[in-house]
Amino acid sequence: MHLPQFSSRVTQVEVYATVTDTNGRAIKGLSQGDFTVLEDDRQQPITTFVGGDFPASVALAIDRSFSMKGTPLTTARTAGRAFVAGLRPDDRAMLLSISGEVEVLAPLSGDKSALLAALDAIDPWSTTALHDALIRSIDVLEEETGRRAIVVLSDGADRYSAAREVDVLNRARRSDVLMYPIAIGRVRPTLFPELAAVTGGRSFHLPDPQRLQTTLQAIAEDLRAQYLIGYAPAESPSSPHGDWRSITVRVNRSDATVRARSGYLSK
Repeated sequence: MHLPQFSSRVTQVEVYATVTDTNGRAIKGLSQGDFTVLEDDRQQPITTFVGGDFPASVALAIDRSFSMKGTPLTTARTAGRAFVAGLRPDDRAMLLSISGEVEVLAPLSGDKSALLAALDAIDPWSTTALHDALIRSIDVLEEETGRRAIVVLSDGADRYSAAREVDVLNRARRSDVLMYPIAIGRVRPTLFPELAAVTGGRSFHLPDPQRLQTTLQAIAEDLRAQYLIGYAPAESPSSPHGDWRSITVRVNRSDATVRARSGYLSK
């Protein structure tokens, strides 16, 4: 399927929306007429709508620091393999490792074999520059087109990053990359749910790493049940550095909850 590509820097905005019922199950089969899109509380005419299963570019970013040594990292390897197996054949995927630096262990490709081999070989190393890694992950994936998502597996403990939490959130707001951060262990950093909220992704906290595989399967299903909504924003004055414009997506069903990015920075 050919998907139109938009850029919020020019004349169109794209929003990927996930719609779930009261039990958290994806609602499929909705039509364009079921959706309403607001920008800064003003309704926008929907110019493009695609529902159903369409390709994605996905980055799997795994914390390989010494704090993940043992069961967490072993479980991440196993669950990562199941997640990759659950992607569509025409999805592309890449593997990033998070430690004192960010490494691309397997570049983005439709052939998942190199990723799986790199995943099997990943071992503990160094500390966790988590904030720097999150920004770098967005930078890497944002160069791609279409639907993009980053799945992050980490115990959430940042050490020695040059970037602060606010820097990560600001970078995420300037992109249209979906973020799915998963905290493994006793603590979920406040950054993780905030990242999910601003990008339209979803955040998880797993005190028990054994739940990781089912969580990753839920994310794969999430990605397969999204709606692409495009609209041309109304003209309005902008500052030289751009203005933040909020986005609200609604569905005309009382039992529905919508997740979508919260806005974008106009240029």
